[in-house]
Amino acid sequence: MRILLVGAGGVGAAFTAIAARRDFFEACVVADRDVARAEKAVSSLTDDRFMAAHVDASDAGSVERLALEHRATHVLNAVDPRFVMPIFGGAFAAGADYLDMAMSLSRPHPERPHAQTGVMLGDEQFAAAGRWEDAGRLALVGMGVEPGLSDVFARYASDHLFTSIDELGTRDGANLTVDGYDFAPSFSIWTTIEECLNPPLVWERHRGWYTTEPFSEPEVFEFPAGIGPVECVNVEHEEVVLMPRWLECRRVSFKYGLGDEFIDVLKTLHKLGLDSTEPVRVGAIEVAPRDLVAARLPDPAGLGHLMHGKTCAGVQVTGHGIDGEPRSTYLYHVVDNDWSMREYGHQCVVWQTAVNPAVALELLATGVWSGVGVLGPEAFDAVPFLDLLTAYGSPWDLREQPAS
Repeated sequence: MRILLVGAGGVGAAFTAIAARRDFFEACVVADRDVARAEKAVSSLTDDRFMAAHVDASDAGSVERLALEHRATHVLNAVDPRFVMPIFGGAFAAGADYLDMAMSLSRPHPERPHAQTGVMLGDEQFAAAGRWEDAGRLALVGMGVEPGLSDVFARYASDHLFTSIDELGTRDGANLTVDGYDFAPSFSIWTTIEECLNPPLVWERHRGWYTTEPFSEPEVFEFPAGIGPVECVNVEHEEVVLMPRWLECRRVSFKYGLGDEFIDVLKTLHKLGLDSTEPVRVGAIEVAPRDLVAARLPDPAGLGHLMHGKTCAGVQVTGHGIDGEPRSTYLYHVVDNDWSMREYGHQCVVWQTAVNPAVALELLATGVWSGVGVLGPEAFDAVPFLDLLTAYGSPWDLREQPAS
């Protein structure tokens, strides 16, 4: 396996630190528009399998040329989702397999954005599934933590814990604080704005996919490992697109624990038009307001030494267990920031995202996982993944709750 990693930001750099401890690949080219950032990620490792390179992630041809130059067998997309399609297309043109952690962007319904879907997350990628199948190649999409590990949990629950499932409800929360900052997101603000201000997506068996108002259906969810109660709201996310394609259930939802302050900031950005990706002329230059917001906030990858607390990703599954009795189980994965900084030098949110494509690539390299077409994590056996994740030193867990 020869990997072309596109993106040397927080998640990309964390991936290199994780992968450097494993022997499943021959080479990894760490590529970024900012070559200095790629070189920094490589120089922090004492491993000659890694090398730095320049790439323009917005140009499929740039991705294709670099993949061909280095004989990449797999292209791993570790940049924000606006670049999914050029990287996806460049990997295909180069004859490489492809993995990402977020799917192609959605576009709201033009007349009824908070009731009906328009272009959904991943639609552009699934439209190309036939080409990937015909070529005998794999595009493994949504293989981060959410989406990604959450989808693996859903597959595990479907195969081993439940005979029928009423709802697969992804619930994400944390108790992270950042010293010295009143407001400092722990993940890409560009991506956070995109997923939180777009119409949230829900799926129901007899209704299909539909949308709601942003921040709808608030609920207080009790997170494990001392995180405690966090108010969670509906957010647009790929799990709702992926899970119904492979798993039998009645409903799929995704709720994110944002907190009142974060929600108020996002609402204010929207009111002022600062969430827009359309360039605005300011004097002699043009800049997209969302890019300006991102530039004004600290880089999440550099906040690890100031962060404290834990982050939790998981799926609340309700239905009937293998004994036929009502069951409610939360399958989850927690990462403590102190641990990830001490062990890997990367903050917990980006580390938790990056570990999952590393595990997936190792399963593909060893032939434990295989497939062709555009597939989500649900298409693969969950047990080898969860076993290997635990072997990486980051075990998962589950919590039984009273079933209604």
